[in-house]
Amino acid sequence: MGAPVGRIGYRAGVTACAATVAYVVVQVLQVAGVVHAPLDGILIFGTSLCIVVPFVLEMLALHYLTATDARFWTHAALIFATIYAVFVTANYVVQLATVIPAKLGGTAAAIQVLDQTPHSLFWDFDALGYICMGAATLLAVPAVGKTGFERWVRSSLIANAVVTPLIAVVYFYPTFSTGLLLFVGLPWAVTAPLCMGLLAIMLRKRAGAAAA
Repeated sequence: MGAPVGRIGYRAGVTACAATVAYVVVQVLQVAGVVHAPLDGILIFGTSLCIVVPFVLEMLALHYLTATDARFWTHAALIFATIYAVFVTANYVVQLATVIPAKLGGTAAAIQVLDQTPHSLFWDFDALGYICMGAATLLAVPAVGKTGFERWVRSSLIANAVVTPLIAVVYFYPTFSTGLLLFVGLPWAVTAPLCMGLLAIMLRKRAGAAAA
């Protein structure tokens, strides 16, 4: 079972990493004024949605490729990854399937409450989602070794967890600005794809070691 789970975990982690990088690129292009509505929203929500399932599968693979005595932590990480998935999927589907089409059709006023704008309902959904993602990476730390390659994976997970409060500042600071987004959110643009990518490699290594 280890080898198939390792392959799935590796591919899911690489996909999550790539989708996160794609999201970051689109976000930078939006802030720079290179892409505009409605394309910016479609790309931002679309790439963000592509992170969800791969990240959850990566956490699931970690759970199954972890020794029994550490599975409490991976189980907890998986729970928070699932909470992340529920919040952000609800948000992105609503934005892509309801809000953006309504804006294009000139009926946005009727569904204004659903629009993700600073400090709105779905803005808070997004915030809670990414806070839970950070919690998932923190809870996964005890299941990762302190030596060899796993030491680097462990450090990347810790780094992403440490950055999570900064993400909360971006979302919940009374006045939102793109400057705040770039200055405070930039570390997450590095730590999130890094920990996903390194974790993917670790899962492949664990599966290979188990099969040997």
